[in-house]
Amino acid sequence: MAALLEIKNLSLDYGAVRALDGVSLTIGEDEIVAVLGANGAGKTSLLKAISCLKKPTSGSILFKGEDISQVPPYRLAAHGIAHVPEGRHVFATLSVRENLALGQYGVRGARDKSRQAGMVDRVYDLFPILKERRGQLAGTLSGGEQQMLAIGRALVSNPSLLLLDEPSLGLAPIIVQEIFALIRKIHEEEKVAILLVEQNARKALRAASRAYILELGKVVTEGGSSALAVDPRVQAAYLGGKGCA
Repeated sequence: MAALLEIKNLSLDYGAVRALDGVSLTIGEDEIVAVLGANGAGKTSLLKAISCLKKPTSGSILFKGEDISQVPPYRLAAHGIAHVPEGRHVFATLSVRENLALGQYGVRGARDKSRQAGMVDRVYDLFPILKERRGQLAGTLSGGEQQMLAIGRALVSNPSLLLLDEPSLGLAPIIVQEIFALIRKIHEEEKVAILLVEQNARKALRAASRAYILELGKVVTEGGSSALAVDPRVQAAYLGGKGCA
C-alpha cells in the first residue's frame, strides 16, 4: 500500500522541553491508524506538527510524497489535510451552516457554488441532526453535536487525510458509540484516511487497522491493532489488563 503520509525521525521542541523525539510513522491511503499514549506522551503535538501549527525541530513530514513541514497552516486544507482539534473548537456565535461554510475557506474549488453545496449536503447526509439544526448557533449544541459539527466542518474541505484529536473526550458513553460508528462510516463511504488520536484505547484499536504507542515523545510500540490488543504490556497500560475483543 502506498504511503499517503510518511513521517521520518520527527522531533519537536517547546523551548527546552522535547515533545517529540525521532518519531516515524506512516499511514496508507485506505487506513485508519491510531496513536495511543498517556497524557503528555506527545500525541497532540504530533497532530499539530502534521497540521503545520508547530514547526518541527528536525525530521520530515511527507504527504503524497511532498514535504509539507514548512507549509503555512492556512494552506493545508488545499493540500488535502483536515484537522479536528481536541475540544472541538467550533465557532460558538456562528450557526451550524456558517461553521460549515468556514470549513471550505481556502480550499480549491470552494468558489464553485454547486460543488460547495454538494459537499455540505453530503455532511448533512452523514449527520442529519446538523441539517435539522443548521440555523442554530453552534454554542447551543450538545457536546456530541458539536463534535459532529467539528468533524463535518473538516469534511467539507474534501480531505484525503482526516486528523482526529480525542473525538470521544468529554462525551457520554452512548454518544461515544455513535461517534465511532460515524468515524468508520466516514472512512468506508468517503474513502478518507484517518489518523486517530484517542484516549479510549479499546475503541481506537477496534476502529483502526494499525496503531502506534507514544511514551514521552517516542514511538515505543507499533503494529496491527488485533496484535496490540492482546499484547500484555498494552493491556496493562491502556486496556485495564483485559483484551480488546
